[in-house]
Amino acid sequence: MKAYEGLDKQYIDGVWREGGENDTIQDLNPYDNAVLLTIKCGGMAELNEAYEAAQRAAPAWADLLPQQRRDILLKAADILLARKDEFAHWIAQEAGGAHAKGEIEVMLAREVILEASSFPNRLHGFVLPSSTPGKESRVYRKPLGVIGIISPWNFPVHLSMRSIAPALGCGNTIVVKPASQTPVTGGTLLAKLFEEAGLPKGVFNVVVGKSSVIGDPFVTHPIPKLISFTGSTPVGKGIGKLAGENLKKVALELGGNNVFIVLEDADIDQAVAAGMMGKFMHQGQICMAINRFLVHEAVYDEFRDKLVARTKALKVGDPRDKATDIGPLIDEKQVQRILEDLEASVSQGAKLECGGQAEGALLHPTVLSEVRNDMPIAQNEIFGPVAALVRFKNEAEMLRLANELDFGLSGALHTRNVERGVQLARQVETGMIHVNDQSVNDEPNAPFGGERESGLGRFGGEWVMDEMTRVQWVTVQHQPREYPI
Repeated sequence: MKAYEGLDKQYIDGVWREGGENDTIQDLNPYDNAVLLTIKCGGMAELNEAYEAAQRAAPAWADLLPQQRRDILLKAADILLARKDEFAHWIAQEAGGAHAKGEIEVMLAREVILEASSFPNRLHGFVLPSSTPGKESRVYRKPLGVIGIISPWNFPVHLSMRSIAPALGCGNTIVVKPASQTPVTGGTLLAKLFEEAGLPKGVFNVVVGKSSVIGDPFVTHPIPKLISFTGSTPVGKGIGKLAGENLKKVALELGGNNVFIVLEDADIDQAVAAGMMGKFMHQGQICMAINRFLVHEAVYDEFRDKLVARTKALKVGDPRDKATDIGPLIDEKQVQRILEDLEASVSQGAKLECGGQAEGALLHPTVLSEVRNDMPIAQNEIFGPVAALVRFKNEAEMLRLANELDFGLSGALHTRNVERGVQLARQVETGMIHVNDQSVNDEPNAPFGGERESGLGRFGGEWVMDEMTRVQWVTVQHQPREYPI
């Protein structure tokens, strides 16, 4: 199968074309800063044309027979499977994802497409009881129309697809603005996939441009009815404000400060194994990654020592090497930000157990013990390969530590007493939490989303269908009605 070509273009109304701005985006490999390709930026002209193309295509796409929309999505899922290695290679060289991470990401994206392929036949309406004699009360479900999707750089294939496939399955058309660091895996590569699957022109559009030029207008443009964004909380708040002023719906999946709780009766070996996955997958650059390990004082030393031993064994290097466990962060700015928090926390009493050194965008996996919630490494979302260990004495202290910061996306809790674990997990103020597992879980038929500073709305299954559709109440008065006036 021939690899996709022409990934350095805009995709608007079914046509691959150059951007109209006198500016470019260089797509860099974060491992060695090699230039993968250069894209001429799209600007306001391209943004307007993309939204207008999506608006023109919306009625026909919404009216397509459900099995026709389903079949296009199923074909896209088959193509993605056939091109798994190609997509994983792009994830490695553009996003710095290790080989295992790339394969996991591609398969997660495929599962999202398969789930969304069922949506055309699940857009059910309702007939409700009416309090008026002779009246039939109906509720119809319809697509929103056009949806704007702003995709992130950390899991660009999967997290873009988490909005793209449900939007298409619900009968919407879309415009995608990928992150400047991952314009291919978050945008043009996905457009090629759906173009090959036979998606009609105008249904899927990609505008690659700089946020300083098209960022705010992407949100405030009069055509899109929903803005779906995955990224940082400060940017998400700005998008929410702009969308609110323009009466648009938003689906915001934002930052996390996720806790991994180890109770005194936990299986420590299993907890360590889960903690390694939840902390170090993709260098910790995952919104659901573990930020703080809350460990009961009775098992703290054992957990720390075993976690440190396994962390020291991780292989750091080029993510294109299949043996690599830890690749680069997306850029050196992220490394410097984390090192500043690390150094400040050590100066405040935290202990560096291993790691802490960096080479360019490579930050060696790090374990920091004796961390407190008031330290920068605990206060801030790390988004990197640093494990911060916090002691607690009892359940009350653990819940206070877990809930006193402002985020609430994901988490995990380890105990041999499952029902105790569930009762405590339900008291952690987070949208998702997993007993005897790790925090990085995402299944396409389950509700995905956070509380408080971690976002608004839910992705996955019937919950994302609610986000991406609208309902209309229609009544029929079958018998003459008596009116008081």
